[in-house]
Amino acid sequence: MFHNIPEAVRARMRHLEEADARDRQDGTPFMERLRQIPVETGRFIALLAAATPPGAWIEIGTSAGYSCLWLGVAGREAGRRITTFETLEKKVQLARETFRLAGVEDLVDLVEGDAREFLADVGNVAFCFLDAEKEIYQDCYEAVVPNLVPGGVFVADNAESHGDVLKPLLKRALSDERVDALVVPIGKGELVCRKVG
Repeated sequence: MFHNIPEAVRARMRHLEEADARDRQDGTPFMERLRQIPVETGRFIALLAAATPPGAWIEIGTSAGYSCLWLGVAGREAGRRITTFETLEKKVQLARETFRLAGVEDLVDLVEGDAREFLADVGNVAFCFLDAEKEIYQDCYEAVVPNLVPGGVFVADNAESHGDVLKPLLKRALSDERVDALVVPIGKGELVCRKVG
């Protein structure tokens, strides 16, 4: 999978990595930055997604499409599509450009809007990656976990970097008998939950 990433995907990944690094160095205001995951987190979620049972793949928080490119690498390998949700129009436009330039439009359904308005209608979820505004994490967790297939995986980014803000979610997930959960110290920390059979 990682050895066969198309050059168009690699080129767009490099472009977004460089843009993200510039934003951080230039002091671009937090809300205007791409705020994307690091490379190691991208590889990690791709590996997890590729190993999930049959079912839908969703992403909450598209930004410019970087993490979705990693999921697209896994999706191409596994024969899956990704539905990704983004609320900010500017980032929706960037993501559409990303998917077009990377040649993954056939793998991605980009939905503009608040994922919470759609999650009740998304059943049989095999994989969910959550990387959005932290105040919606708890709502998304409670909406997605009941719809995970047995063996389905829910991953939430920033479990360590925003541990104080996400403390209620982490406590809930780590004690939730519906899932086996742990925090993995990759990138900014990933909460990984697997639905109990």
